Amino acid sequence: MTTSVFDQVDEVAHVRIAQACDLVVIAPATADLIARMAMGRADDLLTSTLLMTTAPIVISPAMHTEMWRHPATQENVKTLRTRGIRVLEPAVGRLTGKDSGPGRLPDPRSIALVCEALLCRDDPSQDLAGVRVTVSAGGTREPIDPVRYLGNRSSGRQGWAIAAAAIARGAIVTVVAANVDAPDPVGAEVVRVESAGELHSAVLEHTKNADVVIMAAAVADFRPGDVATSKIKKSGADEGLRLELVRTTDVLADLGAHRSEHRPVLVGFAAETEPDEENLVSLAQGKLASKQVDLVVANEVGSGLGFESRENRVVIVSEAAVVGRTERTSKLGVANVVLDAVSSLL
Repeated sequence: MTTSVFDQVDEVAHVRIAQACDLVVIAPATADLIARMAMGRADDLLTSTLLMTTAPIVISPAMHTEMWRHPATQENVKTLRTRGIRVLEPAVGRLTGKDSGPGRLPDPRSIALVCEALLCRDDPSQDLAGVRVTVSAGGTREPIDPVRYLGNRSSGRQGWAIAAAAIARGAIVTVVAANVDAPDPVGAEVVRVESAGELHSAVLEHTKNADVVIMAAAVADFRPGDVATSKIKKSGADEGLRLELVRTTDVLADLGAHRSEHRPVLVGFAAETEPDEENLVSLAQGKLASKQVDLVVANEVGSGLGFESRENRVVIVSEAAVVGRTERTSKLGVANVVLDAVSSLL
């Protein structure tokens, strides 16, 4: 193992490592390392390699809250970001001893998702730098009683992938998350909700200043008209249970109908069981017109695609044409195709 610039000097380790790598990830990154990177120091193997490499660099700071918030650290972080280095926001939580606050190392799975999003793009540029993106994700749950609910099969992975890919491209991301069992996307503000009504309120609140809104959540179309205040017993219900369902608010249509002069780019998802692409495009175009949105991402669900799957296949339509499509691919692959279409509109 090479740990010093003086190991195997003839190989010039920092040059060999820097030229061979596709991505550099530093997790955790200390306040001292961030300061040395900002100054351009090259006094050990790591900092020498960082000065040498042309690969994308991702760092995940971890330190006490006071060190993270110190003006010197914040200025150093700003300097690194202006150089194109991805500096992920630290998580909020328990630190060393009894302290807690921002400065905790995020879940490694969240860091890995951002890195994977970077690696699955040919273009490492931060084309969404500073763009404010709101993403909805996951499936809503509509309560029947305190125990039961009506729900759907959405895992939220596609929304999570869009959030991670947007962060990798420099965006400022807010996620309105309905029942996603996964660690929060690193660097995103996450607002947790349960029902379609809660999601509607949260999305309206967090899209006021957004530049882009991507509605990837699977929002229930119906909910029980009456919610029991105590558990419904099966005793005495020999003939079964009848529920009267009422329509929920169409969140996407509401956003489309009430866009202000600010007019964020609005993207809707359409989960369909239609395998024929021509029919899928037709369904997407119908939704595009009825919801008054800029783009519709139509994805086939079932057959190991979409819900509860790590893969997806989509067609993206605008008012004028099909502007993007994928074959069966990862949800991060889909996320970057969606963001490519969004970037072209910005």
